[in-house]
Amino acid sequence: MTIAIFRARFTFLTILACSFFLSPRPAAAEIRYTISLANPQQHLLHITMEVPDVQGELKLQMPAWNALYEIRDFSSHVQQVEAFSGDKRLDIEKLNKLTWDVHASGTVIIHYATFWDDPGPFDTQLNEEHSFLNPAMILLYVEDRRSEKCVLTLTDVPAEWKVASSAFVRQEQPPSARQFLFEAPSYDALADAPIEASKFEEFTIHDMTPPIHVVIHGDGWKRKGVEESLRKLCQYEIKLMDGAPYPSYTFLLHIGKAALGGGGGMEHANSSAIYVPSGAYLDNVSAHEFFHLWNVKRIRPSTLEPIDFTSEMYTRALWFAEGVTNTYASYAMVRTGIWNKQEFYQDLSAQISELEVRPAEHWQSAEQSSLDAWLEKYALYNQPQRSVSYYTKGQVLGVLLDIEIRDRTDNQHSLDDVLRSMNTDFARAGKFYHDSRDVRLAAEKLTGTPLDSFFSRYVSGAEPLPYREYFSRVGLELHTRETVKASLGFTAQRDPSGPWIVQSVDADSSAAKAGLRTGDEIVRWNSAEPPRRPQQWSSQHKPGDEVHLIIHRGEIEKNQAIDFHLGEVREKFFQVTEQPNAAERATHLREGLLRGNTDPITARNP
Repeated sequence: MTIAIFRARFTFLTILACSFFLSPRPAAAEIRYTISLANPQQHLLHITMEVPDVQGELKLQMPAWNALYEIRDFSSHVQQVEAFSGDKRLDIEKLNKLTWDVHASGTVIIHYATFWDDPGPFDTQLNEEHSFLNPAMILLYVEDRRSEKCVLTLTDVPAEWKVASSAFVRQEQPPSARQFLFEAPSYDALADAPIEASKFEEFTIHDMTPPIHVVIHGDGWKRKGVEESLRKLCQYEIKLMDGAPYPSYTFLLHIGKAALGGGGGMEHANSSAIYVPSGAYLDNVSAHEFFHLWNVKRIRPSTLEPIDFTSEMYTRALWFAEGVTNTYASYAMVRTGIWNKQEFYQDLSAQISELEVRPAEHWQSAEQSSLDAWLEKYALYNQPQRSVSYYTKGQVLGVLLDIEIRDRTDNQHSLDDVLRSMNTDFARAGKFYHDSRDVRLAAEKLTGTPLDSFFSRYVSGAEPLPYREYFSRVGLELHTRETVKASLGFTAQRDPSGPWIVQSVDADSSAAKAGLRTGDEIVRWNSAEPPRRPQQWSSQHKPGDEVHLIIHRGEIEKNQAIDFHLGEVREKFFQVTEQPNAAERATHLREGLLRGNTDPITARNP
């Protein structure tokens, strides 16, 4: 979900330290940043910004959003903004929550600090263990000079730490000064190149050209398993899309204890940042983030361009950009043999079950879910009766559309061809596509027949998805059964960088009986930070599992412990299985789906 396409050169992840002094500035203008990691236990990043060639007035902005489709107002972290011309202090005026104004000419130096200790790929963190930096969350920019080259120097790096990024290293100098120097062709490119500094381990995946580098901060992983699975997934997706779109690529992985409170993955143009509780979760997340190299980073909807860092950017295409990327993560898993076909069916079953358990599936379309992505930060919106996920609905729609294309063309074409043609027609041509319309047109070009009905009914419309009709074409069946799953009994919401606040408590729940109230601030959750998605956390546990909360209430100084057991809720579960004695045609199409083959059917079977 990050936004800027980084087409600059990149280097290997272990960047050699640079000396304390900077090289002379070249003739071309470049905006320089220096970030100090001194005293990491204070969680304060001290930043200097140098802007040359100011012509009377300088307006500085801090992005309001990045990584997530949420307005998070990163300026709320900023303090002590000062401006100088040489040794002369300049007046600086804050115009609004994101903008500062300085009247000056020549070179202007800006000093400020920003506080960050939020774990995860969508945030920034500085502590005694490591520093993970998303540049757009911490670096001011000049709106009309975003296209200028940027140079970033990381200073005061602890002696035991190494530094990794996909950003180009400008120069290599002795390590004694503990400085690391990067450059990017623009602010947007720099914003799309996160930086990890820690005692990480690293390796380069063998037999991959262009090179793929892996940086791992954490525990509970084995190199052989990680390298083998990443090689399989990357090789498959590169072959699928007719070549790699990068000069080199970096996985920034946080595994085990290093990922506590910060699960998930974030794609970037030439890297990805992934936080997983154990290596068991790594493959599927990596398959998704790596496929984003094409779908969303380069095959990109026009509604997300040009980037506006200050306000929402609405698009109806996230069902394709994110959901169909989920489709291809699952395809990569089964087509490389990391999953067997039963695991693929189980994953597809889980997506259908997640959709059908939500009453909002009956009225919220995939396009509307995409458009409403900016509401996901609100707990109320995420309730089953109010929304569906464009990730989930998009993944299922991807499979159904693949079946439709294969069936209409006797397996001569597939959704794979849609992605490849869009890569050629849009990404490689430097163009952006027009949301669902261009996806439909790309598919129609392959089938030679209109697909208006499919898109109007199931993509822009919210008609019930025709699982059984479509699955029967590829020799699959859909069964239903009832299951029991864990229920939290309450909802909670977190403002950007703020505490988790209980929004509602079910009157008959164990949480209510234990004394949890609306308005309580959740300080700790099972001796750790509260999970980023509490409802998803509960889905990974069983009814009766214990929950231990430490909460703060009102003006009472002393925190309070709330202990209760997860409740239960009964849900209908859908299961995809193979049809016994499926027709030869259906079996052929099914094998094409599972293996990624487009071997044509020579004769139609009755």
